Amino acid sequence: MSRPITRTVAAVLGALAIALPAAAQDAWPSRPIRMLIPSAAGAGSDQLARIMAERLGAALKQQIIADNRPGGNGTIATTAMIKAPPDGYTLLYTNGSFTVMLAALQPDLPFDVLRDLTPVAITVIGGVVLLVNPSVPAKNLAELIELVKASPERYGTYGSWSVGSNGHLTMEWLKNRTGMKITHVPYKGIPSLLTELMSGVLQIGWSDPISPVQFIKAGKLRAIAVNGGVRIPQLPDLATFGEQGHPFPALGWQGIFAPPGTPPAIVSRLNAEINRIQASPDLQALMTRMNVEPPPIWSTEQFRDMIRNDLQVWRKIVADGRITMDK
Repeated sequence: MSRPITRTVAAVLGALAIALPAAAQDAWPSRPIRMLIPSAAGAGSDQLARIMAERLGAALKQQIIADNRPGGNGTIATTAMIKAPPDGYTLLYTNGSFTVMLAALQPDLPFDVLRDLTPVAITVIGGVVLLVNPSVPAKNLAELIELVKASPERYGTYGSWSVGSNGHLTMEWLKNRTGMKITHVPYKGIPSLLTELMSGVLQIGWSDPISPVQFIKAGKLRAIAVNGGVRIPQLPDLATFGEQGHPFPALGWQGIFAPPGTPPAIVSRLNAEINRIQASPDLQALMTRMNVEPPPIWSTEQFRDMIRNDLQVWRKIVADGRITMDK
């Protein structure tokens, strides 16, 4: 009798071993979730990440803790997320600069964008803004290009929030297209860049569309162009690159990722909840006030397809412009 009982007990234990992960998954989330943010506190992407963390936490009935991990061109936060257990309790709120653009510029990253990042949902899509200190006489893109060409000793540097950022690659693309001679100065974040841009230490720089709006409206900064394909809500008179004769072939975006191996049911639940939040009229109105366009409501597969396509686009921009980590 002992052998059948032993076999029966083993079978029951085996069934429990299979059932427990499913039960745990059904109970998800049963504790707080951590959302890693590669941007500095106060940056536009940080503001949007915290808004989403608050609303997503309310939808899931669990606290989502915003955890800023700036530095390393986003690799610090991204690597921490990838190494986290794939149980739905660690997420990454990041952007194209720290993923596809950086991967195009730096093939030896400690992670593979397509393999190691599980796309959850897109949260923002659009362009970034080229800015100058008000003392710079240029009022549009053509005037700025001519000014840099005429006075490289005075206007020979520009800033962006990191090497491989949207602003960095866009400006290098523009240099290749126009023959400008101007050197990239990477900053640790947008807040410090804007401070130096307003003080005049820096004359030309790039920003997300959220952070500089109040300074532009107050006359402390001047916006020259937005590199996306559409104008941005709070700056309706700011022409795009394309409208100023330099159509740019890519867009910026922000989105949420999970570690590789995260259960598909959890990823699908997150995608559905985030899309529901994104589609709400109050959040769309808030995003418009913050100067970003509400994103499309996409599935995880559509988000993954965009990432795959973007990687090819940015690789071509890097190759055509011979852009490196040093320039």
